Formats: sequence, structure tokens, C-alpha cells
Amino acid sequence: MIFYLNQKQFIDTSKPLDISMSLRAASDNPRAWYVDAPRIEPVRANGFVGSVLEGGAVNFRDIYFNPHGHGTHTESYGHISEQIYSVNEVFDRYFFKASLLSVEPRVLDNGDRVIFADQLAPLLNSEFTEAVVIRTLPNYQTKLSANYSGTNPCYFDVGVVALLDQLQTKHFLVDTPSVDREEDNGELAFHHAFWNVPAAPIKDRSITELIFVADEIADGGYLLELQLAHFQNDASPSRPLLYAINEKKDWRISPFPSSRQNCLSGTFL
Repeated sequence: MIFYLNQKQFIDTSKPLDISMSLRAASDNPRAWYVDAPRIEPVRANGFVGSVLEGGAVNFRDIYFNPHGHGTHTESYGHISEQIYSVNEVFDRYFFKASLLSVEPRVLDNGDRVIFADQLAPLLNSEFTEAVVIRTLPNYQTKLSANYSGTNPCYFDVGVVALLDQLQTKHFLVDTPSVDREEDNGELAFHHAFWNVPAAPIKDRSITELIFVADEIADGGYLLELQLAHFQNDASPSRPLLYAINEKKDWRISPFPSSRQNCLSGTFL
């Protein structure tokens, strides 16, 4: 379906670019923070088995996982607050203008790989900064199966927050397990600065971690759809989708056909 954002620009909703990682009951499911692999198992109770393969009438399975440690997830300021603030309270809409950037971290003297604000600023288009999506380089396929625990993955310098504040960015998406250093004695400097905790928490901001952006997806401006499972928790599994923004060659011709079966209009941009 073609969805017109304004008289000149449109997206094709039949062509989403999925930048999430699925949750699998497998040892090579991406994970972090020393959690075990996720498990998906048939319920067994009172003679019932939730597996058609094992003779049950239906497949009826329990899922054991941690949203922060197992694949793509979106989190709220409740991740670092005394009171659990549901990530689903952050959103009153789910589409945002977004910039996708590819950045290679700098290697510090201690071996840390860190991304700094001055690396991001020249790459950003101010028209597309409601959400910022980061693909770290090199973009190895092993991101899809990595166990990051104890590996000191790439992270972001806290100075990046000032840039995001300046751009009024609400949603920050990264392909790392965290925006902060894996072992930082619980400081979580980026998390605290991004949400302004504890001074005056900014409740309408989110961080999404452990995304994966395929090489075939070019850097640039997109429309982001940020889908979340409706968990009442500080974080939830999520499925961010990017849509390429196309432009009509002759925008003076009305984009709105008389038949609305295959075309809708909106006012996102």
C-alpha cells in the first residue's frame, strides 16, 4: 500500500526494512549480561502436553527470556528508576522521522571502542532526527548470534546525549547491547543523562538496543515504525521497521486518487 506523507513524499508499506533480531530458543540467539539462552518449552501439567508433535491437541508453550539480554528490545527511563515505568507508557504514536548512520568506533588506549558526538554530528540530517539509528562498523553477521557477555562491546560517549538533546531526538536505536560500557560500576552515565535521571526524568524518550541493520540498507532518512510487545515492564521486545521515503517526480499532480483502496494519506512530515 502506498501511504502519502504529504503532497510530495510517500512510503510503500509493503516494503518494510526490518532492523530487529528475532527471539529463538537456541544457544546462538544473541545475548548479553550473562543470561542463559532463551527457552521455549511445551507446558506440561495434569497429563496435558502443549506439543502437537508429542500428541497434544495444540502447541502451547512457555517462553523464558530477558528483554534486556535476548535480542532487540526497547526500554524506558524505568530501566534506571526506583519505580517501574512501563516502556509502553512512553508512546502515544509509533512512526517517527529517523536518520540511519553507519559509524566506526574509535579505539581508545585501553582498548575500549567508543562512538563520540563529533563522529555523528556531520552525518545527521536535521530533518530526520526525531529518531536516530546507529549501525556500528564493521557490520559483521556475527552480531546475529553473538554472546556479548564479558566482551566489553562498543559503547557511546556520554557527550552524544548533548547532541541528541540539541536535535530534540526522542528515540535512540543502536546495534550494541548497551549505550554504556559493559562494566562501569553501575554508573550508566549515558542512560542517566539521556533520561535526565534523577533530576527531572524525561519520560517520552526511549532507547532500543541490539538491533541489526543489514548492509543492503543505505544510510539516510527514513520513516521509522517502532513496534513493541505490550508488556507492562521497563523494557519490551520490539520490532523497529524502516520505510524508504520516496518522492513524486511531479508533486504538483494530486497524489490522492479517487479510489482509496491502495492509497492513504497522512501528515507525518
